[in-house]
Amino acid sequence: MRLSTTFVKTSRTAPKDETARGAQYLSRAGYVYKELAGIYDYLPLGLRVLDNIKGIIREELNKIGCQEVLLTTLQNPELWQKTDRWDPSKVDIWFKTELAAGGELGLAPTHEEPITNLMRSFITSYKDLPVAAYQFQTKFRNELRAKSGIMRTREFLMKDLYSFAATESDHNRFYHQVEQTYKAIYNRLGVGADTFQTFASGGVFSKYSHEFQTLTDVGEDTIYFNADKSVVLNEEVLNDEVLQDLGVKREELQSARAAEVGNIFTLGSKYSNPLGLLFTDQDGQRKDVIMGCYGIGVSRVMGVIAEKFSDDKGLVWPENIAPYKYYLIGIGERGTEVAEKLYRGNEDIVLLDDRDARPGEKFADSDLLGIPYRLVISDKTLADDTIEVTNRRDGQTTLQKINDFVLSKA
Repeated sequence: MRLSTTFVKTSRTAPKDETARGAQYLSRAGYVYKELAGIYDYLPLGLRVLDNIKGIIREELNKIGCQEVLLTTLQNPELWQKTDRWDPSKVDIWFKTELAAGGELGLAPTHEEPITNLMRSFITSYKDLPVAAYQFQTKFRNELRAKSGIMRTREFLMKDLYSFAATESDHNRFYHQVEQTYKAIYNRLGVGADTFQTFASGGVFSKYSHEFQTLTDVGEDTIYFNADKSVVLNEEVLNDEVLQDLGVKREELQSARAAEVGNIFTLGSKYSNPLGLLFTDQDGQRKDVIMGCYGIGVSRVMGVIAEKFSDDKGLVWPENIAPYKYYLIGIGERGTEVAEKLYRGNEDIVLLDDRDARPGEKFADSDLLGIPYRLVISDKTLADDTIEVTNRRDGQTTLQKINDFVLSKA
């Protein structure tokens, strides 16, 4: 990307309706554009960050045998009526639309019903199990109040994974695999040290579900944890019975604000039974398929990372999700010429600031955008055959011999 040809412009002022620092920076740096409350466009740099987050999630899920699909956004009411989730008095976050020929469709807030129905065509025997399928799909939820930028929106990108098993033991085995996979994902995203698997309400078919909560002052949840954080629970399940079950005392717990960045649920036959997803076991008996679901809000995670990795100058992206690794600036006639040569062939990892702008403006935008390394080539550095390299994370600047300097993709 050349900044001289992009339509995206940075801003020195924060949007009046964004209160969270990360949300302000995402708008000011041109990663996102706010259409309406809770509805955002992702601009070229923002889309690259989303794609990098998706790539990490995809790699880790594929390692445990999950298969990627893409289901429709428009929803058949008949499926949701069978599970009693179409009625707005039961599920109050629906967006619905009218067909020109008559009738009503929904915009999917989640996909348990359609993927369960789809699997009826592919699962008939125990030999067809287990199966795990996931997607990256836009969800729509008619939230009463959107807040914190892209952390809580009415339209958002989600990774939703669904598992199908013949027995509870098979289901539990995969469930524990996902637990470990999620931890690997958050480690790779740079938030692993502040993200905790948290006991939460389990609904109908299990005593607990598990959330993954990342500590942040702008989080909507309150979590409680013991000294070594071996037990972490959501405030919604903080009661005497749960404390006894988990073997901790109330006075041992501290609290903190956190944002949910993922969740995993045991569903049992909650959807397979009413939708008729059955299989024939080894004894010839027809049984309900045992299901689980596992979500990560991809755009939400991006918003949380923007909150966690920012300072008083702007964003500070971790290397593996940053839109580019290097922010390249050429100063002076010869510095600009050498920067241009360095850029060519490295367009996938270098953002070239070739605008007709003052160096100070370019430095400020470099900090705002949060690209991991700023490279400056100027007539002054070239006099010593060097290139100036600044690490955005710690602000440390070094001069390296330009003939020895190598742009690294890793």
